[in-house]
Amino acid sequence: MLSRDRIALLVSGLGPIGKIPCASGTWGSAAAVLAAPFLFLPLPGVARLLVLAGLFYAGSKAAGRTEELLRQKDPSHVVIDELVGQWITFLPFANPTTFELVAGFFLFRAFDILKPPPVRASENWLPKGYGVMIDDVLAGVYACLGLAILHWLR
Repeated sequence: MLSRDRIALLVSGLGPIGKIPCASGTWGSAAAVLAAPFLFLPLPGVARLLVLAGLFYAGSKAAGRTEELLRQKDPSHVVIDELVGQWITFLPFANPTTFELVAGFFLFRAFDILKPPPVRASENWLPKGYGVMIDDVLAGVYACLGLAILHWLR
């Protein structure tokens, strides 16, 4: 039987992805993009919102416990926030093209790394794991808007 701590580490790290020693956030985003056409994009809009809300809550709890276990603020092991932010990027798109999936990946990574206002400040808006998750939510919103502009221009 898995302990609560082990479950928190598995959820926050998306299984083994959080253990990748270099650029775990980028790997988490890549996994999210690869999984989206099978696990997220086929869902109707309301179901997508419910999935994101559930992932935000579960991810926040798991990320908060992972911070305690690893004794680090926002450890690189936590990549469930990348999943949520990446899927927010694709939220309004019924059937994104391969180009849009790749563009969404790069847009999200750019906003997640550069953290334009208020993304960076948002990390301190909420306690514990919720603070870990919220900046990726906002980066996902920015990326979604950027992807919508690209979609409109094509």
